Amino acid sequence: MIRSVPFDYEPKRENRFLLEFPTELGIEVWKIQTLKRPNMIINSVEIPYLNQSTYVSGRFRWEAMDITLIDTIGPSTSQQVMEWVRLHAESLTGRQGYAAGYQKNLLIKALDPTGVEVEKWLLENCMITNVDFGNNDMSSDELQMVTITVQPWRCILNV
Repeated sequence: MIRSVPFDYEPKRENRFLLEFPTELGIEVWKIQTLKRPNMIINSVEIPYLNQSTYVSGRFRWEAMDITLIDTIGPSTSQQVMEWVRLHAESLTGRQGYAAGYQKNLLIKALDPTGVEVEKWLLENCMITNVDFGNNDMSSDELQMVTITVQPWRCILNV
């Protein structure tokens, strides 16, 4: 017997989301084009006994997440990202910042078809681990993008 998805259960869509950065960074929600949702790795710990093994969960970690932003002219997305990067490390002086200064909380909100929030992820103490300011190409008319990779300390799902 073939059954379809009941109409009572609306699936979430990949394109219905907002990512909120702290206001001091100045990165607007509409600049975010793509993001990797939270991903957790749980280690498996083996308990050998006689000729078999049993497993229990071990340490876990949240994986790094990629975020792609539209690079605008004014205000410059590249400049906004670089201000956050400079809180981590300053290439001109070699100075590094304190974790309390560069770790930021981010908020992912999933939306329903009417724009109402149906899911919220709090990404705590995120730090930048990689920045890619994109490409230049004379034969392309694509938008300039900036991709950052952030490492969250933990991710909390609030429904």
